[in-house]
Amino acid sequence: MSVTDRMNDVKQALARAEAFAARHPRALTGTVVGLLSGFAVTAFGIAPLAPDARDLPQRTVAEAVQTLDLDDQLAALADHKIGLSRSELTRSSDTVESLFKRLGAFDPAAAQFLRTDPLAKRVLQGRAGKSVHLTADASGAVQSMVVRFQADKPEQQSTHFNRLSITRSGNAFSAKLETAALQAQVRLGSGSIQTSLFAATDEARIPDAIASQMADMFSGDIDFHRELRKGDRFSVVYESLTADGEAVTWDSGASGRVIAGEFINNGRSHSAVWFKDSVTGKGSFFGFDGQSKRRAFLASPMEFSRITSGFAMRFHPIHKTWRAHLGVDYGAPTGTPVRTVGDGLVEFAGWQNGFGNVVHVRHNGDRTTVYAHLSRIDVKKGQRIEQGQRLGAVGATGWATGPHLHFEFRVKGAHQDPRAIARASEAVTLPNYARAQFKQTVASVKSQLDVAQTMDGGVSGAD
Repeated sequence: MSVTDRMNDVKQALARAEAFAARHPRALTGTVVGLLSGFAVTAFGIAPLAPDARDLPQRTVAEAVQTLDLDDQLAALADHKIGLSRSELTRSSDTVESLFKRLGAFDPAAAQFLRTDPLAKRVLQGRAGKSVHLTADASGAVQSMVVRFQADKPEQQSTHFNRLSITRSGNAFSAKLETAALQAQVRLGSGSIQTSLFAATDEARIPDAIASQMADMFSGDIDFHRELRKGDRFSVVYESLTADGEAVTWDSGASGRVIAGEFINNGRSHSAVWFKDSVTGKGSFFGFDGQSKRRAFLASPMEFSRITSGFAMRFHPIHKTWRAHLGVDYGAPTGTPVRTVGDGLVEFAGWQNGFGNVVHVRHNGDRTTVYAHLSRIDVKKGQRIEQGQRLGAVGATGWATGPHLHFEFRVKGAHQDPRAIARASEAVTLPNYARAQFKQTVASVKSQLDVAQTMDGGVSGAD
């Protein structure tokens, strides 16, 4: 093949690339900026580590450089295939065609494969929010797809994810499904209170599950229903779980853990760190002084909820009479997870008159907690459960006018205000043998919190 022919091949390839760029200008710009950003980050990370060039020994090296033949270079350039890589999240209204259109692909054969192959069908089956990464050539033909979504087994959903890989070989496609471990990435966040904690964390782009852990962490110091003040500030260091380096897009079961936090409420500063005992394997939140933030009982049996009826007299919505309300009602959608507020033994799990599906958990000191109107029960009578463990889900079974959780706290059979009991309950103590390790943990997170405090709201990665 002559040089002229090879030049023509190169011109045709460039023409296809130009047409491709015209069809997908935003995608191409994003790809180039991403590559340049990667180079910039690498340079920034390496440059400060290099010694001063003036201090290095210098010598002159002369070496002949062998260049490739021009024909070979032109042939390689002509054979190079321009491609496109884009990422999207699936939507509940998606069809294969609408998904491909957003991804910049046009491939009837690939679309047919996604509609007919048992594994490939899962791209659009089930919940929306799956992360789709697609690679196509200059004509829009799909070369590969990687789809990441929540693991199938409930016990794996906080630690693993599904990876569905679809690859092209000639005119044929193949699909492979595997389960892989989630990776933890440390992130910093900060914000200020204007109306509520969750409004502030939403503004700072901090996940709801992390906000809920913060509320649990400081629940013994701050009543988040009554004591928040406009202008209160918080800083947090937390784990963000990723799938192959990509942020998890599905539900909060895989949201990671708070590592450390500081909350300034009404001028008073409260700090805490998550510490795991290397001997027992159990973890809890502790103040920087070593005092436990964890009480024997959590302030609430749900992470996301609102109190619709407190521990007081009320007009009963079904019986239409004034009577004492011997518990606390939390409004939440059906299916919202319900957790036990303390370690204990399941004393009853089943149907009980007006309570509908209900679980009774017996704790130390003749104390019992009751969780009523559940849509489902996830524990059995006689089972030992730990604080924070899921025992069921919110429902409207029994005498209920809508989905909510009725929660009671009984001491020797007498009803008590659950929130007062939680705040007055005994703290978990830090063992003496763990104090040296604890001090090292505190020292390592203080610098990260200092950085988080300098941020003007929002989230950033941490090294």
